[in-house]
Parts: sequence; C-alpha cells; structure tokens
Amino acid sequence: MTVARVLLVDDRKDNLLALEAIMQGLPVQTVAAHSGEEALKHLLVEDFALILLDAQMPDMDGFETARHIKRRERTRHVPIIFLTAADRDSHLAMRGYAVGAVDYLTKPFDPWVLRAKVSVFVELWAKTEQLQAQGEAARVRDNAMRAAGVAVGEALTALNSTETTGGDLLPAQLDRALAALDRAQRHLGI
Repeated sequence: MTVARVLLVDDRKDNLLALEAIMQGLPVQTVAAHSGEEALKHLLVEDFALILLDAQMPDMDGFETARHIKRRERTRHVPIIFLTAADRDSHLAMRGYAVGAVDYLTKPFDPWVLRAKVSVFVELWAKTEQLQAQGEAARVRDNAMRAAGVAVGEALTALNSTETTGGDLLPAQLDRALAALDRAQRHLGI
C-alpha cells in the first residue's frame, strides 16, 4: 500500500520545519509548499491524505488556496486543517470552515493534538484506499466470472452442436469446446 502524503503549506520556512518535526514518527510522507501557488502545483500531480494550510500568506492566502482546492474534482475530497497565528477571532475560523476546512487551529497549538488529528485523517485515508482496492478486486473478479461464464456457454454451444452432425462430435467442435473451457479456467485463475 502507498504511504499517506501530507501537504504542508506555509510561507515561513521555520514553520514548515516545525511541522515536519511534529510529523516525525507518523506513517506519513510530508511534502512542503512555500505558497498557495506551489501547493496547487503539487496537487496537480500528487495525491494527498491531508493538507495542513497556513491561513495567512502573501499573494494567495490560505482561504483562496482552499477555494481552488475544493473547486477541483481531483482534490475536493482532501481534508484541510487550517493553521494560523491570527488571534482567536471566530470570524476567521468560520471563514476557514466556509471554504471547506475540516478544522482550524491557532498557533501556538499543542503538537500532540495536531499529531492526533493527522493520525485520524491518515487512518481514514488508509481505510478509504483499502476499500477502493477491495472494490477494484471485486470488479476484476466479477469480470473474470462473466468472461468464464461466456466461455462455458461457448463450450456448451460447441458440444450441443453435435445434434446437427447426427450425434457425432467432430474434432473441430471438440477443439472449440476445449478451447472455450481453457479460457474459462484462465479467467477463473484455475
């Protein structure tokens, strides 16, 4: 299974280093972005289990970045936790939730609380990945069963065509029936 990636977005390098240190020991791979624009570029080519997003950045702030993330079909499901040094103004938190955040933490925050929240989202991501893999395996199995059923039907048709030949099984009919049964076994993995 692939390892969960967490996108860390902050315009301050020291904050990114601190977040990377907090994530140490968790079953995640962190990817740092120094701006909203850089974060969006990462999201074009990589999948993430979670985004930790600074609310206050120059140029494109976290709120605008989150709006772009939630507009894209590929990334709208990725949970966002806002991190900000702004005062505990509930208006900013509500603004974060309005653009799709699942949580909003003000600095300084307890690193153990952040680790616990990240762990929960990573576990949810892993379970989602597992369910998707199981669903794909079931689709492959269903397709194999359908193909095997078609092949068995072809074998039966070949064998039943002996009625038109006076009850004698011709070598060509036998070959078609055996080939169809062989395809059925391959589809079933036997």
